[in-house]
Amino acid sequence: MLVAAWLVRRWAGQMHSRPSLGDAALLLALLATSLWAFAAATLGGGHGTAGLAESMRNLAWLAFLFQMVRSARAQPRTVTAVYLVLAVVLIGQPMVAFWHAANQGMPRPGELAFSVAMLLRMIFTVGVLVLANNLYSVADTETRASLRLPLTALAAMWLYDLNLYTVGYLGDALPADLVALRGVLMVFAVPFFALAANRPGGWKLTLSRKVAYRSLSLFAILGYLVTMIAVAQMLRSFGGAVASSAQVLLVLGMSLAAMILLPSDRFRAWFRVKATKHFFQHRYDYRAEWIRFTETIGRPGDGTAPFHERVIKAAADISDSPSGLLLAPTDGGRLQLQARFNWPTADVPAQACTASTIGYFQATARIVELEALRSGKDALTDQRAIPDWILAESNAWAIVPLVHFDRLAGLVVLSRPVIERQLDWEDLDLLRLVGRQLASYLAEARSQEALREADQFDEFNRRMAFVMHDIKNLVSQLSLVARNAERHADNPEFRADMIATLQNSVGKMNTLIQRLTGYARSTGDGIRAIDAERVVRAVIADKAERHPVVASSAPRMTLMADPVQLEQVLGHLIQNAIDASGADHPVYVSLSRDGLNGVIEIVDHGSGMSTEFVRAKLFKPFISSKADGFGIGAYEARLLVEAMNGRIEVESREGEGSRFAVYLPLATRIENDEAALDGPLLAAKV
Repeated sequence: MLVAAWLVRRWAGQMHSRPSLGDAALLLALLATSLWAFAAATLGGGHGTAGLAESMRNLAWLAFLFQMVRSARAQPRTVTAVYLVLAVVLIGQPMVAFWHAANQGMPRPGELAFSVAMLLRMIFTVGVLVLANNLYSVADTETRASLRLPLTALAAMWLYDLNLYTVGYLGDALPADLVALRGVLMVFAVPFFALAANRPGGWKLTLSRKVAYRSLSLFAILGYLVTMIAVAQMLRSFGGAVASSAQVLLVLGMSLAAMILLPSDRFRAWFRVKATKHFFQHRYDYRAEWIRFTETIGRPGDGTAPFHERVIKAAADISDSPSGLLLAPTDGGRLQLQARFNWPTADVPAQACTASTIGYFQATARIVELEALRSGKDALTDQRAIPDWILAESNAWAIVPLVHFDRLAGLVVLSRPVIERQLDWEDLDLLRLVGRQLASYLAEARSQEALREADQFDEFNRRMAFVMHDIKNLVSQLSLVARNAERHADNPEFRADMIATLQNSVGKMNTLIQRLTGYARSTGDGIRAIDAERVVRAVIADKAERHPVVASSAPRMTLMADPVQLEQVLGHLIQNAIDASGADHPVYVSLSRDGLNGVIEIVDHGSGMSTEFVRAKLFKPFISSKADGFGIGAYEARLLVEAMNGRIEVESREGEGSRFAVYLPLATRIENDEAALDGPLLAAKV
């Protein structure tokens, strides 16, 4: 009654908006429930008026459920028919109650009327529990969260009623203990109704794609009912106070078990697996799976996840995996983390593959079940193609390759499902088909990205045309000054005007140079064996005039590279590190060897970058984290390094700093006693 009064007061304060039909149905149900509680408290739970009030309460809650289903505008006709049948059952209950009251003194008709009354109430509770379960199961994720509170309270109320009337039907009388405990249950249900009534936006229901009547839930409830009847019948044979206490414990125990198991995701997943295995010829409803796949991958919008996360989810939904990773090949022929889906704890290295990974999956398109590989039961998979970090990740369950026209577009690493199982032939076929479809989407996305980059370069070229136009104007202006100087060089006014013109032109040219200096690619001297330390020292000497740069001692190293282009690359990277660092935070440069490659590392402790920015934006043209940046420097640096048969690796954390590592092939092995260099880098500020 208090919750209903609060609802009315809230509506009164919102004069500009009318309450929805769902809110009105909720108010009616709350008032009917309070009326029943008042009648049961004053007249007794077994009184005819209390029974009539209980039928009105159930009818009001049935109307509330039906109003939510009607708001979806997509309810099946069979569900509507069940609502009508239950409404008829409710209307019949007062008639049977009147018949029972009229035959109170006659044993045989009175017992028959009581049994019919209990049977009608049992039928209603079973039917309404099926409807509540169906309503919850077909709602989408957002709507389901709002339905959880009211449906939990209603399920508790009707589950208790089901057990109560089952015991009454078997015992020919309602136990006074169980009738009294209904009040305790309703006290605990009130907070759920109060929280549900506070739901903003009304009670409009949005149905999910799978709007099917869940007949298995009916069988489950009927099985629950049969079990209840059988156990209660056994207890009844004992008789006495012990049997009455055992019945109370039975009702409470089975109600508690139902309330714990039914909302459990693990129990529902287990039930779905077992039902699919024993009741259906095929594991999957392929039409429903394909519709779900299409909806997941092909419906972008403001409320949807990014494209690459939807790719993972589309594959994860097939196996009921709660999370996953997407690894995509880079231009350098390696795999890197492209996206995560509900898996923030997975530790993925910058290079997420071995030398054999791409070639193996590209050639075989084999789906790998990792648990079988770990236990040694998979003799067909080449373990050299599986990165160690995946095998070490205990939650990793399967690897699904995405192959498009015999080229690997990516790998999806799926986590363990809620109910772990082995992949069978049907899983493998569907995952392989979905993998090829996802690969085509990824290939299309890459093509679109390449087209966007080409369009951006076209736009950049158009901008350069305007810059060249400005340079032409400056040249024309200076040419005019030079010609006039031959005739008017002795005129003081001309000299003053000439100086002003030259200063203006120089200012404009300096502005253009500042905009273009870092982005004009040098043709270079060609790739040859160079002294890496000499190039690094030259760049550091230039940058250290404006910011502290610290270099560490390094082994003697000769690289195969273009010295001019390498100097340009290091200039870009060291300047970016300086821009990201504070004035009192030096930039660190070091040289080292890694197998057949030499490594030049630039480390700063500046602002750092997010994983998403490094993955999706750092090496993209015209995207910069600096307000006045063109977004060309890092992009051009990677192109130059790749042209010298090298690669760039990046590690960064926001607020902690970044590490750029330039890998270039060694020219030859040089012994330490060969002296051809000026000396090692010193671990000191340059």
